[in-house]
Amino acid sequence: MSLISAQHLSKFYGDYAAIEGVSFSIEEGEIVGLLGLNGAGKSTILKILGSFLLPSGGDASISGFSVEHDAEKVRSLIGYLPDTPPLYDEMRVIPYLRYVAKLKNVPDARVEERVADVIQKTNLEDVAWVQLGELSHGFRQRVGIAQALVHDPKVLILDEPINGLDPVQIVEMRDLILSLRGRHTVILSSHILSEITKTCDRILIIDQGKLVAEGNEADLENKFAKNMRVNLEVKGGQGLEASLKSLAGVKSTKTHPVQNGMTRIEIECEGDLRSEIASKVIASGASLYELGRDGDGLEAVFMKLVKTSEGKAQRGAGNKEIGGDL
Repeated sequence: MSLISAQHLSKFYGDYAAIEGVSFSIEEGEIVGLLGLNGAGKSTILKILGSFLLPSGGDASISGFSVEHDAEKVRSLIGYLPDTPPLYDEMRVIPYLRYVAKLKNVPDARVEERVADVIQKTNLEDVAWVQLGELSHGFRQRVGIAQALVHDPKVLILDEPINGLDPVQIVEMRDLILSLRGRHTVILSSHILSEITKTCDRILIIDQGKLVAEGNEADLENKFAKNMRVNLEVKGGQGLEASLKSLAGVKSTKTHPVQNGMTRIEIECEGDLRSEIASKVIASGASLYELGRDGDGLEAVFMKLVKTSEGKAQRGAGNKEIGGDL
């Protein structure tokens, strides 16, 4: 059984569907990203998984416990960082984390151990006694993750953890999240594609409240990218270019002589034909020095999958009425 399971999740505000019919599963130890434009429904999904928002339809479970019917148990299994960290600005970092640990029923005998552990994991040693209100945005995000980790949860839910960070802080946050792989299952949301691909094992693309695709970067490109460019570097081979042109799905080839008798061939094709191309190279007797690919890329796939129509604009206007990124 998957650690996290969502079945036909829906959330309605009157006639407005924030999410509708969303189903997915996440295995223990995975880092999974929800990718979508602002207002796509990512935060709604995370709030439901954390038992902070009841679904209008469907159900989700964590370790077999329903987010609706076993909410207290689910909350004990998860650590949650909302888009705005839940900090008390007048408190200092360590007293705040002690307070959160007690709220989350960490035994008194283990509070200091757990606080020291999350301080070390999130690199907060230099600001451990600084008032929260005096911290930079990057350190506030780190404290937000520390409070989510202080009770050593099985699942960590992070809503836009890199939002508002500068480039250096983004790299530091990425490294922090990656360091949690294996010990914790992590599900995070972002509208920044490059960070999702660098951080996550798998991606769930959400658009207008629906799950429109899922998989790792290569899976998504192979499934949805229309064109691929395969680059060959070979030496020798009789009639290779003509043989490549005969392959079904090959749209064009371009040959460029390079030094030492080598030839570079660029092949435009529909779909992934690398295996067939390699077979043609071998059959020609050519020596193969390179076989690489350039696809449409995940960015192009993402733009195909999300809708930027007038309906999206209307949806965004509806989000403002309801109150923020759903």
